[in-house]
Amino acid sequence: MRDQDQHFFDSFMLVIGILMGVAVVLFFLVRGIAIDTQGLYITEDPTVIAAIDDRIKPVGRVLLMGDAELAAAAAAVTAPTPVTTVMTGPQVYNAACIVCHQPPGLSGAPPVGDATAWGPRIAQGIETLYMHALQGFQGANGFMPAKGGRVDLSDGEITAAVDYLVEQAR
Repeated sequence: MRDQDQHFFDSFMLVIGILMGVAVVLFFLVRGIAIDTQGLYITEDPTVIAAIDDRIKPVGRVLLMGDAELAAAAAAVTAPTPVTTVMTGPQVYNAACIVCHQPPGLSGAPPVGDATAWGPRIAQGIETLYMHALQGFQGANGFMPAKGGRVDLSDGEITAAVDYLVEQAR
């Protein structure tokens, strides 16, 4: 019985070896065909080519003085249009001043509606308050940036906000 077992084992190993050899040959054959056909398909596909071109395009270009493109780009740039809507005093307060003048007041800023804090400032005169609001002010208790840090606001809008704050303090 030993010879029969050995003969079966040898035959079984031969079949397994042949199947493994065929599998390896098929693997390399399919791989070779796929690389040729799929690679050719991918390199000729317009969407793939466009995506590759988009990924590798330069971020910017250097334009020299006198280039027509530079002149065209400069002509295409438009200046930002200023805001044409004029805000009222309460609107300016809510948009800019509220950050520091909301009770209890930030960094020495007198809170809106606090007559005690506003009294000495109002006593200096409305023109002084306008000047401090427009040009900024460094006091003993804190710092007021010019136009409350909102340089985009007009002088009229800032003075309207000062008038609103003074009204609220009386």
